[in-house]
Amino acid sequence: MDFKHVTVAGSGVLGSQIAFQTAYKGYQVTIYDINDEALGKGKQRIAVLPQHYIEDLGANEQELAAAQQRISYSSDLKQAVEQADLVIEAVPEVADIKRDFYTKLAAAAPAKTIFATNSSTMLPSQFAEATGRPSQFLALHFANEIWKNNTAEIMKHPGTASEVFEAIVQFAKSIGMVALPLHKEQPGYILNSLLVPFLEAAQQLLVKEIADVETIDKTWMIGTGAPLGPFAILDVVGINTAYNISAGKAKATGNELYGKIAQMLKTQYIDQGKLGRETGEGFYQYPNPSFAQQSFLKE
Repeated sequence: MDFKHVTVAGSGVLGSQIAFQTAYKGYQVTIYDINDEALGKGKQRIAVLPQHYIEDLGANEQELAAAQQRISYSSDLKQAVEQADLVIEAVPEVADIKRDFYTKLAAAAPAKTIFATNSSTMLPSQFAEATGRPSQFLALHFANEIWKNNTAEIMKHPGTASEVFEAIVQFAKSIGMVALPLHKEQPGYILNSLLVPFLEAAQQLLVKEIADVETIDKTWMIGTGAPLGPFAILDVVGINTAYNISAGKAKATGNELYGKIAQMLKTQYIDQGKLGRETGEGFYQYPNPSFAQQSFLKE
């Protein structure tokens, strides 16, 4: 399978990173989002990525300018996917939103187009029927700060064609990722099967008032030598994503603790515009968070 044109649906934190990395590696990329306002925010996210590539990868200005020239933007779904060999979906972590998107995408995309979900927690089999092409659908999950945390978890569902699975493994390698194939469905894949329970445990400690954010992070950092504690990681992931996961689990399980976590995240952070690193404040204030100070682990 020869991939030339890739459409990334969703211009949020990870969607914009996926789009830029794919363009940086030579593909023509179209970024789709629901309206011009959303696309404008996506363009702002794209605009700050080249500096990270210079600092972290030693990329040069010419390469980065060429990458940006390979990116186009559209709020018209049919136009955004008319040449797509692959659509990577990175829309919010809400099942109904994803299902609705795939129903519309199925009607708009050419028959050849492969669909891949970047969902962090949901299984491709949840949406396979809505895609209208189950054999050409699978999961392709990236870690945040994709240019340096270059993992790509490729997960099939029972109906995914083997040649599609192998083609996406090769595509992931072609955009500079370490391809990590999963041969059975697993909620949370590998990375989030390890990460999400860890982050949830930290949020439970906070909402139960066992300890504050800094004490919890400090404990983890000193005890394990990790560079970031769970709340610093949540600021990178984005508090909206953490909220969607907790709210979804509260609804699915009826567990009151997930509900309390979701309520805390909404009222104390999201409603106040504290969404994480992207907005300059989440659990910490940026660009100079307290956990980065030399004294943080000594007091």
